Amino acid sequence: MSILVSRLIAITVLLAGTACAAREPRPAAATATSVDTAALWQEPADIRTRDLLNGPGGPALAPAPAVPYTFVKTDTTGYSPGYDVKGPDGTLWSVKLGPEAQPEVVSSRLLWAVGYHQPSVYYLPRWTLTGQDAGPKEEGRFRRDPPEHEVVGEWSWYENPFVGQRPFNGLLVANLLLNNWDWKDSNNKVVDRRDAAGPRRVYIVRDIGASLGKTTFSSWFQKLALRGFAQGTRNDLEGYESQRLIKRVEGDRVEFDYKGKYGRLVDMLTIPDVVWTCRLFDQLSDRQLDDAFRAAGYSDDERARYVAKVKSKIAEGLALAQ
Repeated sequence: MSILVSRLIAITVLLAGTACAAREPRPAAATATSVDTAALWQEPADIRTRDLLNGPGGPALAPAPAVPYTFVKTDTTGYSPGYDVKGPDGTLWSVKLGPEAQPEVVSSRLLWAVGYHQPSVYYLPRWTLTGQDAGPKEEGRFRRDPPEHEVVGEWSWYENPFVGQRPFNGLLVANLLLNNWDWKDSNNKVVDRRDAAGPRRVYIVRDIGASLGKTTFSSWFQKLALRGFAQGTRNDLEGYESQRLIKRVEGDRVEFDYKGKYGRLVDMLTIPDVVWTCRLFDQLSDRQLDDAFRAAGYSDDERARYVAKVKSKIAEGLALAQ
């Protein structure tokens, strides 16, 4: 037997084992008869006036662009490189560099606008680092990590108190609308907020920079359950414009224009889930949508094209109510 054939056999066995070990689990519905979804989503009474240029932290918490930030440590987790840094006032920031910086700011703003809990995130096109790796840096997503907000754990898309509830399903639809395809449980944080007037413990989806592109996960990878492979593009305007929200509807089943590995989650979604979510997004004005993209440093042309596509996807969902 040749070395090449032996290696092919070994790879086949390995892939088969990977497929058996990494099948997508089935979502487990919550066992409680009544679930308080406020820890995941709160209906925004002020949705039409929310400030999407500055986000949940407002302008008062925004990082200053012209001051130096002190190196604390390098962040080597995830796709994009980054740093933990400290501002001159002592504020700690998590900084993400690269192509995920812009779409994360937009996606976070839009999720917050329709009622989902989100951290304070901002975009700086240029900034300066002191200490290790000192020097001028290019674009970065700055996430404020206040000491009064403690991450106490992670939560799973498949097992959580909200599976089957409308706000949870709406969160899935929102991610499809934004083409956020990186649904790792490690991006989902349970946060205790000691300064909160609302729920003290909240469930947050963060690190959502793998969005505003297109989903491209191969059906071949899906069958073999090769779950470590990328499922799409990031910050890809033409890619985002190339995909619809919905491919077709059969009865109450919606087939989304989605190529990803979380099919069992997506298959749970129904027409009412889509309409509910799109009605929330539809309350946002053109100005608010433009502000979300302006906050992330997109050009006039890019903002206009992204907003037009977001609105067209919202319209697809609203059309299901007719």
